[in-house]
Amino acid sequence: MGRLWGRSLAAAAAASGDQIAAAWAVVRARAVAPVVQLAVGACMAMSVVLVLEVAYMSLVSLVAIKLLRRLPERRYKWEPIGVGSGRVDGEDEEAAAAGGRPAFPLVLVQIPMYNEKEVYKLSIGAACALEWPLDRIIIQVLDDSTDPAIKANFQPDSDFLLKTIPFLVHNPKIALVQTRWEFVNYDVCLMTRIQKMSLDYHFKVEQESGSSMHAFFGFNGTAGVWRLSAINEAGGWKDRTTVEDMDLAVRTSLKGWQFLYVGDIRVKSELPSTFKAYRHQQHRWTCGAANLFRKMAKEIVKTKGVSVWKKLHLLYSFFFVRRVIAPILTFLFYCVVIPLAVMVPEVSIPVWGMVHIPTAITIMNAIRNPRSLHLMPLWILFENVMSLHRMRAALTGLLETMYVNEWVVTEKVGDHTKDTLEVPLLEPLKPSECVERIYIPELVVALYLLGGILYLGARTTP
Repeated sequence: MGRLWGRSLAAAAAASGDQIAAAWAVVRARAVAPVVQLAVGACMAMSVVLVLEVAYMSLVSLVAIKLLRRLPERRYKWEPIGVGSGRVDGEDEEAAAAGGRPAFPLVLVQIPMYNEKEVYKLSIGAACALEWPLDRIIIQVLDDSTDPAIKANFQPDSDFLLKTIPFLVHNPKIALVQTRWEFVNYDVCLMTRIQKMSLDYHFKVEQESGSSMHAFFGFNGTAGVWRLSAINEAGGWKDRTTVEDMDLAVRTSLKGWQFLYVGDIRVKSELPSTFKAYRHQQHRWTCGAANLFRKMAKEIVKTKGVSVWKKLHLLYSFFFVRRVIAPILTFLFYCVVIPLAVMVPEVSIPVWGMVHIPTAITIMNAIRNPRSLHLMPLWILFENVMSLHRMRAALTGLLETMYVNEWVVTEKVGDHTKDTLEVPLLEPLKPSECVERIYIPELVVALYLLGGILYLGARTTP
């Protein structure tokens, strides 16, 4: 009797399971699949837009810079300031004026700081060591620190001004000379190596192509030299977003000024060496750029005296594709839609969109990082992890939600980088530090991806 009862329950459960499965199949086919297929179509369109933009920038960078050698010194006039004796004092200035060469212009060096006690001496020391007449240079330390012990970042070489200022002196239309960042701690850990790969692509491709084709790119916030009259004409600095440097660059470009990127001049800087610091930095950069797009889109369209070509470049390429589509697509497509499509067999994704396009983008990035080819698989994984935070930051900026103006200073290590690595890995952590190292959003996404993999494995198993 008990066996019969058990068999009856098992049969009823099986029948109930079949009914649920059949009902889910109907709902899935009629309601879920169309929505997911629509999302696939949107992602395919965004993928095409993104790969064309990446291909365009890579082609310009390779052809213009590497093949045609359209270097800054060939496109713009550059002559040394002074009499060429190597001295940079008042006597040289008078001799230069007498000989027909331009005198040394007045230069203002600004060092902003906010609770950056580890490296402030390095930056101030580097600024004081710049080769320039003492009566023609002003160094300002802009300290907003709440901590009595302060810190700053970036260390230019002593001849930095001698190399950059001539571009401004001899080319009156140039408002900004931007130089390249060189990372002193890129080999601290795997995360800093991956950061270097992404930022090297930014400088070698995005900055070079923008400078070469449009005489415009986003100011990086430091390691650049501005013409004061251009800043004043654009309306000065504004704190309406967390990317006041990009804001100033866009407004200055709309006034007709040109920007020049010089990749051969490098300034030492430091990469975030902890995941927490890197997340805060990426949120600030991504959210601020998207929010600036929201605030300036109408202004760009309405601005008179600006060519349609420049407006199109600003609105479509610089903002829409790179600051909106790129962060949203990476997470939405590869971390949400593709795993969901695995669970909805009625949905089909073209191979060219799921394989060929991301492969092409990866190859174009790898071309400019030949020494890091062995790290490309890890770079892909890390970029997908960061895509969660970048998409959330982009949406925060576009919608102006609660954390749109969140500003957390990027933690630095300074000269203590090597000492930090010698700390035993098994050193006990405080409870608060343990909690900070548990990343809930990443774990949730990881479980979701794991569920898709398990479902695919169960479905394909005979």
